[in-house]
Amino acid sequence: MTQDEVLDIYRKTGALLTGHFLLSSGLHSEQYLQSALVLQQPDTATKLCAELAKHFLDQRIDVVIAPALGGVFVSHETARALHVRAIFAERVNGVLTLRRGFAIAPGERVLVVEDVITTGKSTRETIEVVRQAGGDVIAAASLVDRSGGKADIGVPYRSLVTLTVPTYEAAACPLCKSGSTPVKPGSRGLK
Repeated sequence: MTQDEVLDIYRKTGALLTGHFLLSSGLHSEQYLQSALVLQQPDTATKLCAELAKHFLDQRIDVVIAPALGGVFVSHETARALHVRAIFAERVNGVLTLRRGFAIAPGERVLVVEDVITTGKSTRETIEVVRQAGGDVIAAASLVDRSGGKADIGVPYRSLVTLTVPTYEAAACPLCKSGSTPVKPGSRGLK
């Protein structure tokens, strides 16, 4: 799949939004990618994540993990394509952790996935969860990298789409300065 084909899926499903958004990173942006609208279609989720998994077929991955909530479908479908376990980390009192009986055995080879990366913070936190459990993080991946390839993940990283979408600290946000109020869609925000 080409980058344009993936973006076309986001456009056709109404998942590429324009406006004034407060991202989970705390930054503001004029664009938001609501991957849940793409991933709600099982065939589309399977197709996109199988494409992502192709990059790791020769890496002997044992388990795929994602931060909840946005990465859960990506973890599941990427793991399906790799024929391995899928798990997720979730926040407890603001800290990502393994729950629900999920475990990573020492030395297991782990792929960390996400739907969209902006700063890479959630991915880096998930990498730390894996390392604390004794796992070996082989790589990270996302459907979309909206940092223009600038997010520092700390491990080899792949995405299906790389975009350069400007983000702003609240104090420097031109949208706020024009009187606009950001909305917070996504897993940690409003509907």
